[in-house]
Amino acid sequence: MAQSRRIVWLNVVTVVSAAILIGAEVFGAAFAGSWALATLFDLGTFGQRILDGVFVLCGIVVMAQFIRYAHRIEPFTARG
Repeated sequence: MAQSRRIVWLNVVTVVSAAILIGAEVFGAAFAGSWALATLFDLGTFGQRILDGVFVLCGIVVMAQFIRYAHRIEPFTARG
């Protein structure tokens, strides 16, 4: 017989809240880093935008991994 699964909202809210906090730090660091490197190496606005894109893509990878690992620790569903 199939068992029903229910959403554990406390775990979902915990992971989403942590993801918002960490995401703000990751993407803030990405934009600050691209600005700093573009200024340091005199890359101009276009170079800064290229670095923005590269660093934001790295930030997306970091956030996806964070969500995956957090989901392992705090499962979103439970049998019940």
